[in-house]
Amino acid sequence: MSSVLRHGVGRTGWVLIFYGIISIVFGFTALIWPGKTVVALAWAFGVMALAEGIISLFALFRREVAISRGWLVLYAIASIVFGLLAIMHPLAVVKLLLVFLAAWLIVAGVYRIIFAVRVRKEIKGEWMIALSGVLAIVLGFMFMAYPVAALLTVAIWIGAAALVYGILQLVAGVRMQRFKRAL
Repeated sequence: MSSVLRHGVGRTGWVLIFYGIISIVFGFTALIWPGKTVVALAWAFGVMALAEGIISLFALFRREVAISRGWLVLYAIASIVFGLLAIMHPLAVVKLLLVFLAAWLIVAGVYRIIFAVRVRKEIKGEWMIALSGVLAIVLGFMFMAYPVAALLTVAIWIGAAALVYGILQLVAGVRMQRFKRAL
């Protein structure tokens, strides 16, 4: 193996280990403090949106832009407004996003049921599609009925996913380091 490839494998291994550790810490944090995690995520998205909006405003002063200036202004303003709202009122933004998630789950559930009924003669196991639709509808209504529990549930799922992702990254990074040493 060339020295450039060996160096790349070693560096990638350390990057994966670093990402894995950060993800594991975030996952544990989200599982231990799901309420604070939701607020922190909303705040982080707000900061990113605000930065994106400001950068887009600066892009207006460039001679050439990839899209029309009107769309760029609209995007910049929407990003700045969303960013400021998410920073100043993170729980309100999260609750609004939760309402959209609940509505989407209900619509998706109805769609799945209709789809299952229409394809019942062509495929086997269509009942599983219909069942997933029913479960999506129930989950959507539960999110609307119990928004605080829904927020905490979403945070816990995010934490669990981050924990699994972090473990996988950590294992992959350690294996890459061992692979590098074996060469």
